[in-house]
Amino acid sequence: MGEVRGALGPRQAQVRVTAIASLTPLEELDSDPFLVDSRSQHAMCARWAAEHGYVVARELLVRGLRADHRALWDGVRAGRDVFVAPSRRVLESALSSVEEFTAECARRGVRVETVGSAEPAYDAQMKARVHRRLSMPTAGYDGR
Repeated sequence: MGEVRGALGPRQAQVRVTAIASLTPLEELDSDPFLVDSRSQHAMCARWAAEHGYVVARELLVRGLRADHRALWDGVRAGRDVFVAPSRRVLESALSSVEEFTAECARRGVRVETVGSAEPAYDAQMKARVHRRLSMPTAGYDGR
């Protein structure tokens, strides 16, 4: 974050991305692993940003957040920043109302994008890694 490298045009270099991921309880891992796996959600947004020559400036991890909450809008610049989420489904979990959020974005002149890539298919081993990472953060586990 911060420095932009490569041959980006001046307009692209100025675009900052706020990546939105859903804060979903670990208890929902078996029924909806992607919504629980915020790391994969943010990684999907980071790939999207890199493909477009943008910089991820902020990563939000939220659940049911109101469209006017200041955590969403802190430092966001009209016409120069973009919100991105992996999918509409993630937005529906992360925000209290996707419709109100998109209306607020339109009012403020800020784009909202969804990555639109397929969600990863989680097998038992992948779910176990997510579970370890989320259930043992204070034990020094680094997520690998």
